[in-house]
Amino acid sequence: MVLATSAVAAQWFLPFVIPIAIWAAWSDMKFMKIPNTAVLSLFLVFLVVGLIALPIAEYPWRLLHLVVVLFIGFLLSAFGAIGAGDAKYAAAIAPFVAYGDVFRMGYFLAAIVLAAFVTHRLFQHSKAFRKLTPEWKSWENKDFPMGFALSGTLVFYLILGATYGA
Repeated sequence: MVLATSAVAAQWFLPFVIPIAIWAAWSDMKFMKIPNTAVLSLFLVFLVVGLIALPIAEYPWRLLHLVVVLFIGFLLSAFGAIGAGDAKYAAAIAPFVAYGDVFRMGYFLAAIVLAAFVTHRLFQHSKAFRKLTPEWKSWENKDFPMGFALSGTLVFYLILGATYGA
């Protein structure tokens, strides 16, 4: 399997993205909120590292991904389908995805949402894990912390891109 994203770009992005993705996932599970500073940090990583990692002709098109996903996300949020934080975070993730990988990314997202949901629910019912994280709001909330799945999807995509990218 070869991804449309370049291996070099994914390798550049990964070390900066991983800590932000972990922060966003943890925050969403603990507080049921993705901090705006995490979203802005991810966007800034793309703005700066993208100038080094991507061909200059591709860079503005990747920024357009953010605009499109933000628009779709806000529509979905307005109808209550997703949270506003999830919409903003998905938009910040969008520029990292090459256009040629959009449909493949949809499959990754679907699989990782299912895996993250099952994992979250298993840990939610684990007394030992709940003891370690008693203050996490996601244990008692009926909503699923999508930041957990979105972070996992981005990191998985970049790891695959670093390994199997064009």
